[in-house]
Amino acid sequence: MIGKLTGTLLEKNPPQILIDCHGVGYEVDVPMSTFYNLPPVGDQVALLTHFVVREDAQILYGFGSAEEREAFRQLVKISGVGPRTALSVLSGMSVGDLAQAVTTQDIARIVKVPGIGKKTAERLLLELKGKLGADMGLAGSASAVGDAASDIQQALMALGYSEKDAALALKALPKDVGVSEGIKLALKSLAK
Repeated sequence: MIGKLTGTLLEKNPPQILIDCHGVGYEVDVPMSTFYNLPPVGDQVALLTHFVVREDAQILYGFGSAEEREAFRQLVKISGVGPRTALSVLSGMSVGDLAQAVTTQDIARIVKVPGIGKKTAERLLLELKGKLGADMGLAGSASAVGDAASDIQQALMALGYSEKDAALALKALPKDVGVSEGIKLALKSLAK
């Protein structure tokens, strides 16, 4: 029903934001990955949305990219996974990480997300197999690059950096960088 919102960002109270669209204020729940990329309050913002109507509520979920929204929609189709849990998954890991976890059936990565137990993680991996990864254009060559990126991220986290900081450092790296060179470059960017 409501597919996209464009307007002025009025408030940021994680995980909810308020967007003024020509005099109408929309409360939108967003994953933390989208929240971190929002402009400052008062600036223009555009989000793709997913509208959920329940007996007791009407809730609007916003996403910074089409991939995030599609991953959210795939997650809420799974039995036992509601919008809040789907939002938690997307807040705890990027769509690329989720697709890689599904492709490699990495249950340990999914269980790290707050609110996701072993049984839910197993159901997620089973239900998303074939629906995430290849559909998102992240399967084939991404696994080799993803392995290096994953190794770099794990090394940075072992050195005491947060998962968010490690992920931001990875974005600045060249795509075909090796693990040892990638760690050196990431440490230099984090030291700035």
